[in-house]
Amino acid sequence: MTEQPLAITVEAGLQAEQALLAEVCRGDRECAVLFWRPTDRALVMPRRMSRLEHFEAACAELAIAGWPVLLRETGGEPVPQSPATVNIALVYVAPRSEGDHGRIENAYERLCLPLCEVLREWGGVASVGEIDGAFCDGRYNVNLNGRKLVGTAQRWRQGLGGKRPVVLVHGALLLDNERESMVAAVNRFNECCELEQRCCADSHIALHEVAPEAPWFERLAKAYDDVLAALSKD
Repeated sequence: MTEQPLAITVEAGLQAEQALLAEVCRGDRECAVLFWRPTDRALVMPRRMSRLEHFEAACAELAIAGWPVLLRETGGEPVPQSPATVNIALVYVAPRSEGDHGRIENAYERLCLPLCEVLREWGGVASVGEIDGAFCDGRYNVNLNGRKLVGTAQRWRQGLGGKRPVVLVHGALLLDNERESMVAAVNRFNECCELEQRCCADSHIALHEVAPEAPWFERLAKAYDDVLAALSKD
């Protein structure tokens, strides 16, 4: 059974994901899932964004506002992380039976489809796709009742010694409602860096706004234990 989610800083959570990816790349294990929940706040974004002309000034302003900027290894756009967020990191060796074609889509499906199944059990309308006005919008958002609940990203590495590729596919789920301050942080960063995108709080939803009593960790842990069991048999 998957352990309880780690309560750690955002920086430590990002490091824990990379450490897990390295373990699987070394062959120490074939697959694993990590749940972690931040104890602090940060605005996390791809390393490429550090090359923006006004990046340093934006970082200084966001730090004063209580949203220090951190860089991550996966792609996408700025994502706020806080104690209102739960992170799910699924890491596994690409199954030989699937080949290389479609492996990116398969990774997203392994992360997203169990989430959708659980949300439907709780009476929600679950979907996967883009949501206008959401921060870090993408084709593989997990949405609840037509609003973004989970943002996703992934990173691939080659296994050591010529082994099969390894993927880290990550989801950030908004558990508690901190939509207004999160969107304000993203919009302020974009404004400082002269980026056109502006986000809207109403494009997002927190799980506890819809299912406040749902046993989210127990049910999600069971869903991803099933994913790991299936991967172990492949």
